[in-house]
Amino acid sequence: MSHTVHPYAHRLGIIRDWKSRWWALGEQYKTRLRGDVLLREYLERRLRGLYVSTIEMERGAHTLRIIVKTTRPGLLIGRSGEGATRLRGDIVNFLKKRRGLLESAGDIKLDIEEVRSPESNAKIVGYMVVDGLEKRMPFRRVLKQIVEKVMANRDVLGVRIKLSGRLGGADMARQEDVRKGRIPLQTFRSDIDFARLRATIPQGDIGVKVWIYRGEIFQK
Repeated sequence: MSHTVHPYAHRLGIIRDWKSRWWALGEQYKTRLRGDVLLREYLERRLRGLYVSTIEMERGAHTLRIIVKTTRPGLLIGRSGEGATRLRGDIVNFLKKRRGLLESAGDIKLDIEEVRSPESNAKIVGYMVVDGLEKRMPFRRVLKQIVEKVMANRDVLGVRIKLSGRLGGADMARQEDVRKGRIPLQTFRSDIDFARLRATIPQGDIGVKVWIYRGEIFQK
């Protein structure tokens, strides 16, 4: 029998690296893990609408480095770095309200990186789909336009987008699936980016899943 696995977790240690990179033991491990989970959830809510693709965390003995990858770094950084300073202050305040998290973090550093090719990033493409659905555009037109836009990128060899929910305001929930090109999920060296998001419309939530295939990665 087949088993459904997350395309990112399926390739950890092969062609993917962890999004949280640190090492700890005992109580310190529990505190750091809790801090990572809560901080990631907070940043995803706080930065909604800024097309953030990935939030990575690296910890040293007395430092916490947060790497935010977005297609709109200018909006996030702000004029002369005001936005980045404000965001770092919000992170410090968030950790200060939770016992033990700020002490375990130490010195906090915030790095903001630009995503060069948004059409080949599954999370960004997912945000495009969500924006179209929340603006009440017909879902088939949204899927068709975005699939064509993604396949126009020369880095992309295949794309699949799946919607689940009350599509078009129907009384009964259903699924709609559109794909173009190849998506070899069982090949470990295939560079497949995956994202799962949620669009909120008056009829309820619509689940959005995006797979993007960017070729194969071989060891040099």
